[in-house]
Amino acid sequence: MYLPFLATTLAILPAGALNVIDLSSTPWALSNTDRNISVPGNVPSSVHLDLFAAQVIPDPYHGLNEIDLRWVPLSRWNYTAQLPTTISTSADEGLKTYLLFNGLDTFADVRLCAQLVASTDNQFRQYFFDVTDILQSPACQQQQQQSGSAELQIEFASAPTVAEAIQNQPGQETWPPYVGTVMEFSGRQFIRKAHSDFGWDWGPAFSPVGIWQKAWVVQLAEEEEEVYVRNSVFDLYREGQLNNLPPDQGAHWVLNASVDVIGVMPEGATMKYRIVDAATQREVSSGALTGIKNDGDVITGSVVLSKDDYALWWPNGLGPQPLYNITVDIVSPSGTTLSSVTKRTGFRTIVLNTNVVTDEEISQGVAPGNHYHFEVNGHTFYVKGSNFIPPDAFWTRVTPTKIRQLFDAVVAGNQNMLRIWASGVYAPDYLYDIADELGILLWSEFQFGDALYPVAPDFLENVRMEAVYNVRRVNHHPSLALWAGGNELESLELRIVRYFAPGEYARYLAEYEALFLETLVPAVFGNSRSVSYTPSSTSNGTLSIDFGRPIPIAQRYDDLAPGSVYGNTEYYNYSAAQAFNLANYPVGRLINEFGFHSMPSLASWRRVLDDADLHFNSTPIVQRNHHNPPSGLDPSNTAPSLQGMGEMTLAAQAFYPVPDKKTASSSSSAANFSAWCHTTQIFQADFYKSQIQFYRAGSSRPERQLGTLYWQLEDTWQAPTWAGIEYEGRWKVLHHVARDVYAPVIVAPLWDAAAGTLRVYAVSDLWGEVKGSMSFGWAGWDGGVVSLGGGGGGGVQGEVEFTVGAVNATLVAELSIAELRANPDFRAEDVVFVANLTASGVPPNEQATRTYTHTNWATPTPLSSAALVDPGLRVEYDSSADEFVVRAETGTSMWTWVHVHEDDADGVLVNFHENGFLLRKGEERRFGYDRINGDGGDETWKERVGVSSIWDNTLP
Repeated sequence: MYLPFLATTLAILPAGALNVIDLSSTPWALSNTDRNISVPGNVPSSVHLDLFAAQVIPDPYHGLNEIDLRWVPLSRWNYTAQLPTTISTSADEGLKTYLLFNGLDTFADVRLCAQLVASTDNQFRQYFFDVTDILQSPACQQQQQQSGSAELQIEFASAPTVAEAIQNQPGQETWPPYVGTVMEFSGRQFIRKAHSDFGWDWGPAFSPVGIWQKAWVVQLAEEEEEVYVRNSVFDLYREGQLNNLPPDQGAHWVLNASVDVIGVMPEGATMKYRIVDAATQREVSSGALTGIKNDGDVITGSVVLSKDDYALWWPNGLGPQPLYNITVDIVSPSGTTLSSVTKRTGFRTIVLNTNVVTDEEISQGVAPGNHYHFEVNGHTFYVKGSNFIPPDAFWTRVTPTKIRQLFDAVVAGNQNMLRIWASGVYAPDYLYDIADELGILLWSEFQFGDALYPVAPDFLENVRMEAVYNVRRVNHHPSLALWAGGNELESLELRIVRYFAPGEYARYLAEYEALFLETLVPAVFGNSRSVSYTPSSTSNGTLSIDFGRPIPIAQRYDDLAPGSVYGNTEYYNYSAAQAFNLANYPVGRLINEFGFHSMPSLASWRRVLDDADLHFNSTPIVQRNHHNPPSGLDPSNTAPSLQGMGEMTLAAQAFYPVPDKKTASSSSSAANFSAWCHTTQIFQADFYKSQIQFYRAGSSRPERQLGTLYWQLEDTWQAPTWAGIEYEGRWKVLHHVARDVYAPVIVAPLWDAAAGTLRVYAVSDLWGEVKGSMSFGWAGWDGGVVSLGGGGGGGVQGEVEFTVGAVNATLVAELSIAELRANPDFRAEDVVFVANLTASGVPPNEQATRTYTHTNWATPTPLSSAALVDPGLRVEYDSSADEFVVRAETGTSMWTWVHVHEDDADGVLVNFHENGFLLRKGEERRFGYDRINGDGGDETWKERVGVSSIWDNTLP
C-alpha cells in the first residue's frame, strides 16, 4: 500500500502557539473581471480545470479546444480566499505570520487585504512571505471588522504575454537562427515555467496558470523558539565519496541532514536521529548528529553509520528494495523537540561513470575514449528504460494512482530506469516514493531544454534558488539516479550555434557554462554527495573531473580523438526507407532518446473526437498532431502536421499490408481507421525493436554500449505521439514489444541489409555467465518448416550452444543474404526466420539458477510483400485459470493482437500480459490480464475479446 506520509517532510511536535492552516481546505473563488466570470476555485488547481468544473468551458482535451480556448491563457485571473478566523491578527500575542507557497504558476501578485505582499516569477520555486505587519495593519484590521476575515488574493498574469514582453525588451538576449525552436507560444526560454506548456511536438499548448501546489498560513511564536520546517535534505553516501566518481563500496555510510525552517533556530540547538526498517518497524540505529552548523534558518549535522547495519537498495530486476524511515529531531537547549523531519529512503550508491577507458579494457576489445554507464552499489548494469514526459497537460490532476499504474507498467515492461525529461516540471515526491518502492531509477533533469538561456544575474539567481530547493527536496530518494542540466543542449543547441554563428560560439559557450556549470553544479554538489551531475542529457561527456577546481566538471564538447567513443547518443530518422538500416543507428556508450510516432487506438480517439472525425487525416487529428511543430499559433498552417501524418502513412505502406476496409458505412469507416492506427503502432514497435536489439548487442562490440532509453513511455493527451502507453493507460504495441526485448536474456536477430548479413546474437544483462542453446530455422507462412539445404545457401538451421559473459552478448550465427537469395529453395516472400533460445543463469543478488526462454524472428522481405495466409486465430477465455488462450490453427500469425471489442472501449480498459507476438501453426499462448480502470461490473466483456494479426490488413 502506498503511504505518502512516510516520505513527506513533517513539521511536528512543537509546543506553544504554532498554527498551520492548509489553504487547500479554504474556499476559493476564481474570477476574471473583464469577462464577468466568477466561479469556485481550488488549491491546488489551474484556471482551465476550475472553469471546466464550473462548466464555463468544455473539456479542454476535446476536439480542437486547445485552439478554441486560447483566450484562457491570454487572460489575467484572480484566485481569492478569506483567511480562516483561526488565524490570530492581534499584535499583543507576539506572533509572526507567514504565507507559504510550494508552487505558483507563474507570474503572480500576492495581496493580503489589498496590499501587495510580493510578486513571483518562477513556477518551480517555493516561496514564503512574512505578512505579520500587513495582517496587523489598520487596513487589514478594518477589513476583518467589516467582513470577519482578511482577504488573500493571488492575481495571475498571462504567461505567454509576459514571456513575449520580456523577449521584446530593448537589449534583450538573442541567439542565432534555429536556437530555441518556437513550438506555439514564443519566449519560453525567458521565463521559469514548464516549456511544454508552450507546446511540444507531442503535446498541447494550454499554458495553464494557478496555485498548482499546496499553500499554507503559518503562525509562530518566535520568542517561544518555534520554527516550521519548509524543506530539508537527507544525503546518504559512502565515506570519502565525491559526486560523479565511483565510491569505495567497503566504506561506512554517512548521513548528512540539513533542515530549512521558517522562524529562527535558537542558538545551541542540537539534532538527533532514529532509523527504522520501514517493513518491520524495527529500530536499526539512533543517536546524535555531530558537527552541528546553525545558520538561523538552516541547521545541519551528520553522523557515520555502520556499513553492516543496512540492506542495500537495488533497481528493478537487480535485487530487492529495502526502505528505511529516518527521523531527525531538532532539539532546543532546554530539551524541547522543536520539530521533527521523517523521510523514507534507501541505502545505495548510483554513479554515472564517465572515466577514461583503461589500457586493460582496450586490450579486452573496448574502444578507447570515455565510459558513459551507470553503476549501482559498485556494479555495472545495463540500463533498460524509456523517457517520462508530463502525463497530463494539467499536472494538478495527475494522481498517485495514475503514476502507480504507469510505474507498474514500467516494472512489467522489464525496465529499470526512466528519464524524467527536462522542459516539463520537477517531479513530485509521491512519484519518487513509488519509484523507490518499485525499484525504478529516475534520471532527473533540471527544467531546461532545446534552447539557450539568458545569463543576467537576476535570472541566474532565480535558477539557483529553484535548483537548490528541488535538489534538497528529493535527494533522499534512492530512485534518484542523476541530475542533468537540461535536454539536448550540447548535442543540438551548441552545435546549431557552431554551424550558424561560428564567430560567436565562444560567447555562447561561456554563457552556457555560466548556467549549466557555474550555477547548477554548486547547487547539486553543495547539497548532495550521493548523486552525479551532467550538464546536458545528450553529450560527449566529460573531458575531466577534478575536485581541486572551483567547478570540478570540464566538458568534452567536440574534443574527440579518431577511433574513440564518447558519451551518449540519440537517434531520429523519419524516412521510412531508412527505418531498418542498421548503418544509420548511432554508435555510443548509451542511447537516451530514439523513436518514431504512431497513432493512438480508436478507443482513445473516441474519448476526444466526434464520430465524424474518426478518419486518418480529419481536421482535428491533423491539428492535434504537433509533429512537426507548428512554430506559431496559426491553426491554418497544417503543413508541418501533414508532413508528420505522411511519415506514418509512408512507413505503414512500405512495410505492411495496407488496410483497405470497405467504407460504405460509418462503422466500417471506423474499422478502416482503426486498422490504420494499429498499423502505425506496429511499425513503431518494429522500428524500436530493431534498435533496442542493436543497442543491446552493442554491449559486446567495441562501443561497449550499456544503456537504452527510448522516447517515450506515455502520452500527455490523445494524439499522434511517440508514446508506448496511451493517455488512459492502454498499452500500444510498442510497450508489449519493448517488454519482450527488454527481457534479461534474449535472442536478437539483426538483419543488416547494407552488410549483407543476418547476425543472430544471444544477449544477457545478468551479472554472471549464461549458458544455453539456440535453435533456429525458416518457417513458411502456412506453418511448415522450410528446408533450405545444409551447409551454405543460408540453410543454417538446427541447434547451437552458446555462452554469454556478464552484461554482454555473443554472436551465435551469421547468415549471408547473398547466399540465401542464391538458394533455389529460398523465396523471401514465403518464409520467416524464427529463433528459440533456452539458457540458464543466476539473476543479480540471487543464489539459484533460473531458466530463461525467448523467441524472436526476422523477415527477409517486408510484410507488405510477404505471401501471408490466414493463420486461423482463435481466442477464448479460460474461466478456471482466469486466462485467455490464443491458438493459430492454419498458419503462422505475425503481430498477433488480442483486444477488447471496440464497443467495450468506454467501459473496459484492459492490458493483456502478452501481445504483439509470433504464433506458429498449432501453437497456443496463455496469459492473464490487468484491468486498469477498476474491477467489478459487467464481466461479459471477456466473452467478446477478439484476436487479429497483420494478415487481417489484407481483408476488405
